[in-house]
Amino acid sequence: MVFELLHEKVRELLRKRGFDTPTLPQKKAIPEIIKGKNVLIIGPTGHGKTEAALLPVFSKILEVKPKPISMLYITPLKSLNRDILDRILWWAKHLGIGVTVRHGDTTQYERKLQVEHPDEIFIITPEQLQAMLTGKKIRKHLENVKWVVIDELHELVESKRGVQLSVALERLKEICKKFQIISLSATISSPREAAKFIGCEEVLDAQEVKEHEIEVTEVKVTKDDRKLAEKVFLDPESVARIRFIKNLSEKYRSVLVFTNTRETAEVLSSRLRVIYPDLPQEVHHSSLSRRVRIKSEKEFKEGKLKVLLATSSLELGIDIGTIDCVIQYMSPRQVVKFLQRIGRSRHRVGEKSHGFIISGGGDDIFESAVIARFATERKLEELNVYKKAYDVLTQQILGLLIEGYENEKEIYEIIKRSYPYRNLSYSEFKEALKLMEEIKLIWTDRGLRKRRKGLLHYFENLTTIPDNVQYKVVDISTNTPIGNLDESWVAEHAEIGEVFIVKGSPWKIVGIEGNKVFAEPVMDIDSAIPTWEGEMIPVPFEIAQEVCKLRRSVHEWIKIGKDYAEEKLKSKYFVSEYTAKKMVSFISSHTKSHPIPDEKTIMFENYSEYVIIHAPFGSKVNETIGKCISALLSAEYGESIGVRTDPYRIVIIGAKLEDVKNSFLKLRSEDVEILLKLFLPRTNLFKYRFIHVAKRFGVIRKGAKYDKISIAKIIEIFKGTQIEKEVFREIFHDKLDVEKTKEILRMIHSGEFKIIEAKGLSDIGKRGLRYEMVDIVKPERMEKDILRVFKKRLFESKIKIICINCGKYSENTRVANLPEHPVCKACGSRLLSVVKINDTDAIKIVRKYLRGVPLSEEESKKLEKMRSIADLVIVHGKKACIALSARGIGPKNASRILARMHADEESFIKDIYKAEKQFLKTRRYWEG
Repeated sequence: MVFELLHEKVRELLRKRGFDTPTLPQKKAIPEIIKGKNVLIIGPTGHGKTEAALLPVFSKILEVKPKPISMLYITPLKSLNRDILDRILWWAKHLGIGVTVRHGDTTQYERKLQVEHPDEIFIITPEQLQAMLTGKKIRKHLENVKWVVIDELHELVESKRGVQLSVALERLKEICKKFQIISLSATISSPREAAKFIGCEEVLDAQEVKEHEIEVTEVKVTKDDRKLAEKVFLDPESVARIRFIKNLSEKYRSVLVFTNTRETAEVLSSRLRVIYPDLPQEVHHSSLSRRVRIKSEKEFKEGKLKVLLATSSLELGIDIGTIDCVIQYMSPRQVVKFLQRIGRSRHRVGEKSHGFIISGGGDDIFESAVIARFATERKLEELNVYKKAYDVLTQQILGLLIEGYENEKEIYEIIKRSYPYRNLSYSEFKEALKLMEEIKLIWTDRGLRKRRKGLLHYFENLTTIPDNVQYKVVDISTNTPIGNLDESWVAEHAEIGEVFIVKGSPWKIVGIEGNKVFAEPVMDIDSAIPTWEGEMIPVPFEIAQEVCKLRRSVHEWIKIGKDYAEEKLKSKYFVSEYTAKKMVSFISSHTKSHPIPDEKTIMFENYSEYVIIHAPFGSKVNETIGKCISALLSAEYGESIGVRTDPYRIVIIGAKLEDVKNSFLKLRSEDVEILLKLFLPRTNLFKYRFIHVAKRFGVIRKGAKYDKISIAKIIEIFKGTQIEKEVFREIFHDKLDVEKTKEILRMIHSGEFKIIEAKGLSDIGKRGLRYEMVDIVKPERMEKDILRVFKKRLFESKIKIICINCGKYSENTRVANLPEHPVCKACGSRLLSVVKINDTDAIKIVRKYLRGVPLSEEESKKLEKMRSIADLVIVHGKKACIALSARGIGPKNASRILARMHADEESFIKDIYKAEKQFLKTRRYWEG
């Protein structure tokens, strides 16, 4: 048995803890680690991966008694999971091995002690390694490192944090020459590439082949669901899904529900609380405080919570005890994601692991079915590793200079040894040095030398994770804050008219001003197209192709017989009987009027202002094509043309079908990058990404705000440099797929795809105009309610009334307190003007004018505006003051509103509301 290979003290503790039989990760890993091999261990959470990595290292420490620091345990988590930390500390304490946990909040005094009296093991983040590599004293201790354990590799390998760590390990090799790398990961695609990325030569796949009972289900709506839906003002389908979760919570001891976004988790939780107030359940996601998350984890593990609703925050190695059942709410979008999530469902001896995908119908059922099948066949998506990230390159060059390296060829060779930079050319390296000199990070005149700015920049930017600034969401009807949005979301998705979720309700963006997003509740959610797709996990090309192929297969099976089609779906795709019927019904309904847009058919259809292109290419390719078509059409129309994409469609808003079709068909592979490089720099996405890349380069100081920087000027200055190249690379990597798009366009032009046009809106086309979460997010306020609270806000507004006739009267008051026809309390005149409550200059200008003192040009303009307002007050009295108290409504707009014939007060208030919305919509354009 492999435990026999371990040191006697370790074996003694194993007996003490009752570990009689090694788990599969331990069986596979312990012998290889004892031999000194660099290994990547892949296995599910809760199967002893941590002990598989650490026990042989502890044995070696006990045998050879190396000088500290002998082992680094690197974790991407800011604070190592409490359960894992407790286990490491337990083993270390009983074996007499010292452990230090070092993080960003470690005090200077604690760091000094760590340097003077280091422990054998240091638990650190990738960022802490960046700092330690440059510390003169601690570097002496790093010379002793014999083992490096990297936890949660799947969290690092596709990110710039991973790129940073990959180079840092090469820098560490320069200090201690040779160490053993042991890496741990949950299910990961392309494991051999992941192993190369981190410097491991052997992959140990320790994923036990256990039976999963997977069921893809669209929940059948009952009469009781419909009755309850009417009571709680929800869609019946939504109530049915919530009931399904409740029923499973009664069947199983514990149920973990995964959602794809934080909003869905929050909304589901709130709806569960309304319908089943006695069900113990909580939400777990990264935006919640650590204290709240730990409390939920603890209560779930102890059985106090029956249901825990989570996002990817619980894909990580967090111990929440034995979970009987995992539910994925809507399609998991990727096979790897699904396997990581269902892997949280552990089984007792002889029992199956239970996992459900609750589907939302249409595309979602087909996508869920395909992913369930691929999961059982272990068909995983390919890794998407960053290559040659120029911003990280700059940081690593600075790090090596701080360490004392001066020879540029030596620095180049160290960096080039790392997997992400294996193809970095020397000319690219020299280009980086030239830019670094231009932005005053280094000297190059007498060898390479760091400058003070470079030194500060390195330590200010140890992390590649962008700062996360919050924007306030303001309800325009009440002018009150209702929640927050991340800066990244605002930059990447926030356009006028976009729909998003705050606190479980849908809102539409009316305007953006400073760090505020002004929004109104969505009236008709079924006609809205919420743009949450960008927030979602992208659906890969392979999944989208298979989904569209399945559409065709179902259609062909139906020709043989509906029962035959249903049996095929149940046996091959793990769908429930009812779900199979729904899938067959969906395709049957669609084909009554339209052909099937399958994996080799691109279909165009037109509905209202929308042109829908059925494109079976996945999230990133469709987003790439959508941006290119939008760019072509915007140039042709002379105005911005809207585009929305999902994995199966590109929806163009505000263009003619023929124009869209022509733009699509004339788009060629060689045009893609040219169009994107012309189009993207004008987008918020590009500006936001540029700021964060520029911060990592040292052009913009850390902490600078998105809305405070003259970003257009900076973009122009660094056009064509590695900064701009890196922004494009980052967008192409995270959001788009340029190479795949080029390949597909070549296939289209060579006739490998059938192009068809269909009239009317098809059943599959309708899915492009709705979103999976629409039915659980219902508008809580109708138009009359909004106008009522808007009116209340106007009437409670404070304004300043001044008399232009005598200049002696000035009063602050609320609009509600004004008489129908206000008059000056000093002279009785009705020549009154309205200004802002904090305007102290207005009355001074009036008095100056009345005394005959010459006015400046600016003062004359202000007086003229006050006179225009006074004219309105004379004619319309209090109504003029009501209109003028709205945001952004001056005398011209107020005059237009007041000139209209209003049947009643409601129509008058409605016009003011529309005018304020228009102001907020256009303000950022005329502001500058």
